[in-house]
Amino acid sequence: MPGPKDLDPASSPRALIGSELRHARERNGFSQAQLGEPLFLSGSFIGQLEAGTRRMQHEYAVQFDVMLRTDGFFTRNCDTSAKSRYPEHFEEAAEAEAVTTAIRNYNPLLIPGLLQTPAYAAELFRTYRPMVSDAEVEELVAIRMERARLLDDPTKPLLMTVIDEAALRRPVGGPAAMSETLRHVADLMRRRRIIAQVLPFTAGAHAGLGGALKLMEFPDGPPLCFLEGLDTGKLVDDPATVARHALTFTLLQTTALSPAHSLDLIETVAQDYEHEKARS
Repeated sequence: MPGPKDLDPASSPRALIGSELRHARERNGFSQAQLGEPLFLSGSFIGQLEAGTRRMQHEYAVQFDVMLRTDGFFTRNCDTSAKSRYPEHFEEAAEAEAVTTAIRNYNPLLIPGLLQTPAYAAELFRTYRPMVSDAEVEELVAIRMERARLLDDPTKPLLMTVIDEAALRRPVGGPAAMSETLRHVADLMRRRRIIAQVLPFTAGAHAGLGGALKLMEFPDGPPLCFLEGLDTGKLVDDPATVARHALTFTLLQTTALSPAHSLDLIETVAQDYEHEKARS
């Protein structure tokens, strides 16, 4: 079986730390399970750190420096890379998202962040944080649009999304912003850059009523699941839990409209918004 791929240390701080952790572990003769055991970490979690899909926490870095005799390397670099532009509950998920090979996402209320346009995102940020300045809103939007550049690559990651019909009908930012956003989603679908399905109101009760769900896969690590609520989020790596939520997403796909019928509905609703804009 081939060994794990070397990460490009220049690609991100986590890639640097992960690559050095693997080399230091192997140099000292530890397996992943042996390195994790004193810290009550699983071998798979160590593998995720080495693959760059999980962030190194300060307390782990301190212990690794002692166990691997790395003269403070992990502590220094962990602390330097700890700052994030994302909310605390989302920062680790955003970093994992940047190196994923496949994303499966369900959102019951909004157009997913990776598919939003600047006008749509700006309206959300102004609503969430009514006291922030226009400059701060612009910065938040820029960060979100930078995340969306993940889709600039024509082939990866694979993005499959189920969008609730409520997200299409809720006029975030007004008719102009909504028509632009839905046309953007439709364009990504027509270019076969994403696979999107709409979960219609007529579906009634369904497997995703509990909230938003994001599943992520990686080339050199086990899959992760991100569960998000109001200013809260949890990145889950327990295999049984991830498998259960993967089944949830599959059930949502079987309940949703086909991609072709979803595209028809998205473009029809976009056209409705355009007519509404023209009448105003």
